[in-house]
Amino acid sequence: MLITRQNTPRWLIFLIDLLIAVFAVILAYLLRFNFAIPESELKPLPQILLYMALVRSVSFVIARSYAGIIRYTSTGDALRVFATVLAGSIAFIITNLATFYLIGHYFFIPFSVIIIDFLATSFGMITFRLIVKLAFLEFQHPDGEHVNVVIYGAGEAGITAKRTLDRDAGTKYKVVAFLDDNQSKQGKKLEGVDILSPEKLDRLLESKSIAQIILAIMHFDPEKKQTLVNKCLNYGTRVLAVPPPIKWINGELSFNQIRTLNIEELLEREPIRLDEEKIGCEIAGKTILVTGASGSIGSEIVRQITKYAPKQLVLIDQSETPLHYLELEYPEYSLGAAVEFILCDICNEPRMRRIFESFRPDMVYHAAAYKHVPMMESNPSEAVLTNVNGTRIMADLSVEFNVSKFIMISTDKAVNPTNVMGASKRIAEIYVQAMGHEKKTRFITTRFGNVLGSNGSVIPLFRNQIAKGGPLTITHPEVTRFFMTIPEACQLVLEAGSIGRGGEIFIFDMGQPVKILDLAKKMIQLSGLILGKDIQIKFTGLRPGEKLYEELLNINENTLPTHHPLIMIAKVREYSLSEVSSEISDLVAMLPSKLNLDIVRKMKQIVPEYKSQNSVFEQLDN
Repeated sequence: MLITRQNTPRWLIFLIDLLIAVFAVILAYLLRFNFAIPESELKPLPQILLYMALVRSVSFVIARSYAGIIRYTSTGDALRVFATVLAGSIAFIITNLATFYLIGHYFFIPFSVIIIDFLATSFGMITFRLIVKLAFLEFQHPDGEHVNVVIYGAGEAGITAKRTLDRDAGTKYKVVAFLDDNQSKQGKKLEGVDILSPEKLDRLLESKSIAQIILAIMHFDPEKKQTLVNKCLNYGTRVLAVPPPIKWINGELSFNQIRTLNIEELLEREPIRLDEEKIGCEIAGKTILVTGASGSIGSEIVRQITKYAPKQLVLIDQSETPLHYLELEYPEYSLGAAVEFILCDICNEPRMRRIFESFRPDMVYHAAAYKHVPMMESNPSEAVLTNVNGTRIMADLSVEFNVSKFIMISTDKAVNPTNVMGASKRIAEIYVQAMGHEKKTRFITTRFGNVLGSNGSVIPLFRNQIAKGGPLTITHPEVTRFFMTIPEACQLVLEAGSIGRGGEIFIFDMGQPVKILDLAKKMIQLSGLILGKDIQIKFTGLRPGEKLYEELLNINENTLPTHHPLIMIAKVREYSLSEVSSEISDLVAMLPSKLNLDIVRKMKQIVPEYKSQNSVFEQLDN
């Protein structure tokens, strides 16, 4: 049968096309002569029929119009059929002109017959393909077996998404409606499907079993998207998204590219407006050194810096495999900037000195740090060695080699720290800020909360646990965190770096805090699973040094505004460089002993607001 899974033989399609062409010639003659063909026209008809069939056969073979898989017929296939038939009809016209001028005022085929034949053959061949396609779809998925889908967006991406679903024979999707904000489109049909106002979504979700909604709109207002997704998830409807056209394969969307909406997309905010000109002036033609360059933040900073045409990038990381992957990825966005990938530890002062001597960087973005709270709680000496002493080495070398700007990436865990990691970053902040007030190099600190999808973020952990069937592990039902996307955080780092004059600690507007439990529930829903039925959530208890809530400002701090609404300057206590240097030297001198209590006690002396929570070091606060 033509509608079975087995492809219809090409020779059979060729024969059917040829029969359609022959029938079209006969129909053309009947219509031309009102179903009463004169004897004079009837006599040469067999020769004309044979000639026209021969021309059509040759055109079919040359264009391979029979080679497509009928059940996947698309607009492209219809256009190919149309062009093939047109080419044959042009051959008939040329034949007529030849007989007229060479034989003498004689048209071999009446021109009216050629026109009618062209229309009938095109219509017949295209209709045959559509009938087979519809029959196949109905045979594969009888009524009641379809998965109902709504497409949000009746533009080019929406049409493409529908056609992608239609041609995917391995699926059984039925588009029941388009939704579009454009009032001029509402009430009309698109490829036989109604275009409705988004306000009708509630009625659709209530009246029909809508299994999925596909977002086929490239620029969606974040708040509106959240409202829409929450509404769909409440009805158990999965939310999918069409990727931007730039990611389509050879300009065509494939079914596998229509993916589940990511939690990062759901929590994103309005695009950030940057002072591109000022950032460009800071970076263009300069040598930029980035530490922790293959980490989630460092690598994104690298991607964004390349847009501003630096002369050279010096990318440093001690983690071999991520740096290797960054080197493989770099040509995709390098824009011709020279680059050096250097595998080394920032705590190796002699090696770092040679790097500064060789490349003489103009700017340093310092993203290298240990950041896992429980791991640093167990290894205070390593936290101090990298986060404090490593930062000091980088800062001192920046001054020695006349770096114009040093931008340090800090964390909200440095505010009222309750753990070793946060305290180590606060000590690094203090040193960098003190350097910024007394040295020619401008030292700038940027402080923000968790970034979605970064290494160590809860998002990859949850995603991995969902893939394994759960359970999702959460330390406490009330744990709350600030979140920001990686590109957003790095854009603000570049902006703050361009406006910093030295000694500032810039904090970013992280939006509203998010409860981790709510985040986990939303990710489960987005995955199409049901909490308590398909997957569970397990509470494991707060980890050593972990806070329930995080802050961006010390209780004694306040902020000053900048020209950018999402960037503020923290007003913090200032320290003298001589005092800070002495304290840090004493702290670093204690590292070889590996006496954790002594090391942490010294950290608490430097940062009086450091009060341990859920940690063995709480005894030092009593």
